[in-house]
Parts: sequence; structure tokens; C-alpha cells
Amino acid sequence: MTINLKGKTALITGASGQLGRVMARTLASCNANVAIHYSQNKEVADSLVEEIKNLGLGSWVMAVQADITKEASVNQMRDTIQENLGHTDIVVNNAVIQYEWTTILEQDIADFSSQFEACTMQSVFTAKAFLPEMIKKKSGRFIGINTECSALCNANSGAYAAAKRGMDGLYRVLAKEVGPNGITVNQVSPGWTISDRDRENGTEIAPHYSEKIPLGRRGTDQEIANVVLFLASDLSSYVTGVNIPVCGGAVMV
Repeated sequence: MTINLKGKTALITGASGQLGRVMARTLASCNANVAIHYSQNKEVADSLVEEIKNLGLGSWVMAVQADITKEASVNQMRDTIQENLGHTDIVVNNAVIQYEWTTILEQDIADFSSQFEACTMQSVFTAKAFLPEMIKKKSGRFIGINTECSALCNANSGAYAAAKRGMDGLYRVLAKEVGPNGITVNQVSPGWTISDRDRENGTEIAPHYSEKIPLGRRGTDQEIANVVLFLASDLSSYVTGVNIPVCGGAVMV
């Protein structure tokens, strides 16, 4: 069995990041047209575009800049994708804002706001921008990248966990609202994932983390991308409103 996304256009926000770039390669490898969103890292985004083009898969790919915390910027991104790649069939909300973790009592108030904007409001803006056309077509995939942290609620993760829990509620409501239009709305919650940064720095092995995982190891970026691909494909046509932990059993639902 193979997954073929030929004729589908996918947007991946934060596609120039560690996980996003693997998602972009994976969907492109299944013949999807891919819009590679970036905020500031244009060089990496452009390099990824060239890399995918050189694969010779016959799919179209482009880089597009936007501030995912601003509605007008997200709408401009939608229009740019529409002009170059056509209607967007798959949206993967993956972009995040990095910040320094500390206790709730010590966390800067601005960090709570920025995390809410990046996690929850990003999804509100992309929903308003892209779902109306999906509703017209009676089909589409709306996918959010959540985190195991929203379930584990570990110390020092207050701003991040709160924002991702808000995101989780939004997606569950949205699944009920647009489900009658043939659109699925789902989330993927990675654990602490091995990425190219770890491979380059030799930090793949983390016994203090892995010993708590039923599968006894960290997951990889490709394993996350594989679940995103499943949710983006017709194989998941009767799956909606779910949050799939991809964390080796650290979270069980």
C-alpha cells in the first residue's frame, strides 16, 4: 500500500524548523504540492525548496513568509499560496515560538501571551483563512502539532502546557463544527524527538528521559512525520477530533 497525495496542496507552518522540514519532505515524497512556511529563516526555507525540487517528484513547492500570530499576515500567506499552488487541501500547524522555561511564579507574563498566540491563535487564524475553501470543496485536512507536555504538565512547562491545552480544546470543537463538511481535524503530540540537531551534536541518547518511556527510547522526526502523513491521507478519512501521542507510551489515551 502506498500513499499518493498527487493533486493535493499542503501548507506546513514552521517548515524551516527541525520537525517541519521532515514533514515537508515526507508529504512531498508522496507527491503533494508543498508550501514551506517560515518566519525569519528564509535561507533554510529556500534550501529546502531546492532540495525537494531536486528530488524530481513532479510536485510543486514554494517558500512563503508569514507571522503566524497576525491574522493579516496569515491571510496574505493564504493568498500567495493560492496564486502559486492553488487551493490548500492540507494545513499542518507546526510553528512554535521558543522561550525560556521556568516556574509559573517566575515566568514572564509576556511568555504566556506569546505561547497562546503561537499555539492557539495560530490555529484560529489558519482555520479562518483556509477552512472556508475546504468547506466549499467538502474535503480537507486540518492538523495541529501539539505535545506530550500538554498531558504530562511537568514543572516549568506552564506557559507551553497551558497554550497547548487551549489548542487541544480548539481542535476538538473545530472537529465537530466542520466534520459535516467532510473535513477532518486532528492533532499529533510528539515526545522529546530526535532531530537533525541531535544527530549533528551527538545528543540522540538521553537515558534520564528514555528510561521513563515504555518503548525505552526517544522517537525520531521521521516517526512524527509519518503520523502527520497518515492524517493527511485518505487512510485517515474516518478519523477526526483525536490527539495522537507519538511519544513511545509516555502518554496513553
